[in-house]
Amino acid sequence: MAAELKPGTRDRGRRGPSMLDVARLAGVSGQTVSRVSNGHDNVDAATRERVLAAMRELGYRPNRAARALRTGQFRSIAVIVFELSSFGTTRSLDAIATAATARGYAVNLIPVLSATEERLSETFAGLDHQAVDGAVILIEAHLLDEVRLPETLPTVVVDSSALFDYPIVDTDQAQGARQATEHLLDLGHRTVWHVSGPTESYSAIRRRASWEETLTERGLEVPPVLAGDWSVDSGYTAGLELARNDEVTAVFAANDQMALGVLHALHEHGREVPGDVSVVGFDDMDESAHFWPPLTTVRQSFVEVGEATVDALIHEIQSGEHHREPVRIGTQLVVRDSTAAPRSTP
Repeated sequence: MAAELKPGTRDRGRRGPSMLDVARLAGVSGQTVSRVSNGHDNVDAATRERVLAAMRELGYRPNRAARALRTGQFRSIAVIVFELSSFGTTRSLDAIATAATARGYAVNLIPVLSATEERLSETFAGLDHQAVDGAVILIEAHLLDEVRLPETLPTVVVDSSALFDYPIVDTDQAQGARQATEHLLDLGHRTVWHVSGPTESYSAIRRRASWEETLTERGLEVPPVLAGDWSVDSGYTAGLELARNDEVTAVFAANDQMALGVLHALHEHGREVPGDVSVVGFDDMDESAHFWPPLTTVRQSFVEVGEATVDALIHEIQSGEHHREPVRIGTQLVVRDSTAAPRSTP
């Protein structure tokens, strides 16, 4: 009789632990192990954890290649991304990876180091040779204007315009900018100055347009825009110009990092926040609550964006259908100590 395989050990002269070994140790059927292995949700939580514990104890790993041959799916998705250093990209990537893992999908990260038309085209063309079931494209819209996106692979585009024949998932940029602008106006400020993101950024374009539209609807002056590049340094540079203008009493910065630079410049020039100038950001970074003063900002839910993105992609993978109607995730204004009614009318 063959020796029984003991948990945590592996006989070098024989095969590794099998699905049947896992089923025996966990006290379940082979079909249940298969369901857990394939990420199906029709297994109760306690049983799933028991099966996963048995897999860990035995050192069992599902054979992805064999599973792909059986099911026609790799249970893996590609995420194509550019500019890994930005706050929004890193948070979005983390949310997508977490959501994919929770749904039983592995993530294959494909950074695009050179955002040229040729490089992007090569990357998208190469997806047909990747062992993935679908792709998430996390790249600014302007970089995709002249590039043909994947045609045969299920694809979802994040943070972009609605110009593509693919599912689009994004934060409701317009709603967030309107919340920030209206908050400052409702406090009694005559107008709101804006430090925008890069002129080619879809997020920045939507936030800027909504800020301008909100002021116009109220019949208020639309001040000239100061363009930044999402960085603290660019916010500081814009803040130096704003600090020298006594007419400035309210500023909406298109992200929290630029808002931090604005605060720095205002403090240096003796402009009190919020006594002289109120400042609102966008993102609600963890650090925003600890700026001085704590920053009023617009919170966007990267977790919800990640979950909606992965759900849309899995739906397309499994059904072969996708919806063109963009998915917009709502925002929330978080009021802290950086905003107040104007001290006096300039």
